Parts: sequence; C-alpha cells; structure tokens
Amino acid sequence: MSALCLGLAGAIAATLAVPGTGFTLAWSHSVEKIRWEEHYLVRDDGLRLQYARVRGSGAGMEIPDDARFEHGYWTYRPQLPALQPLRLTRSGYSSDYEICIEGRCQPMSALLGPPDSSGSAALELWSCRQPGAMMAPNVSWNHAPP
Repeated sequence: MSALCLGLAGAIAATLAVPGTGFTLAWSHSVEKIRWEEHYLVRDDGLRLQYARVRGSGAGMEIPDDARFEHGYWTYRPQLPALQPLRLTRSGYSSDYEICIEGRCQPMSALLGPPDSSGSAALELWSCRQPGAMMAPNVSWNHAPP
C-alpha cells in the first residue's frame, strides 16, 4: 500500500494509506456548482492522473474533444507527467475538496481542519513513504456519490 502525504512545503499535516487502485480528488466548481473529479495513482515518482470526469460544462470547464459521456459524467484522460507535489488552493468561500479512497469519501476539512475563512490556503499532496500510514481512523468516511 502506498502513502499519500498532505501538507505544505514538505511539512506533513496528514498521511493516508492508499491502495494500488488510487484515490479520487473531488470538488464542486465555485461558480457552476458542478462536481469535478480527478482519479490519481500514487507512485514513487509522484501522483499520476489516470482520468478526470465532470458532470457538465460551464465557465472555465470546457469538455475536451476526446471525452466520453459515461454514467452521467464526461470522462477523459489528460496526458500529464507525474505530479510531485500536486498543489491545491482551499478557500473558506467555496466548498472544500473531498478525498475518496476505495469508494469512501471525506471532506479535506475532516483531515486537516477547515480552510481559512478570511481567504485561501495552499495545500500540497505528494507520494511519500510513511510507515504506519492509515485510513484516518478518527474520521467517518462516507460513500462516494454515483
């Protein structure tokens, strides 16, 4: 099982065990309120984006030409190198990210606390080797939406 580290500038705030099937990062678009998901595999060289899917299009959410409509989502496979780290911005003004592992989801705030309500906060995710990484036993994992 691989480990996913969450933090900033290499300082670890949380570590999660991630199976070989990877994890999904999900959020709602801040303007369109449409769910967006990206599925990653955790590898030694970084996080490898396997596919992305979005429920619809809108402001800044153009659907790629090669996308297929499957199970209510436009699904496509971006061709990107491994990301090490993956940088995100969390905001107190929009819904938080969710992380889903093996079909069970948790808001990022359950793992790291809420984002700063006075603005935005940076977050990094990266592959790491952490003995004893676990599935955050102190939080309740919800089933992923269909």
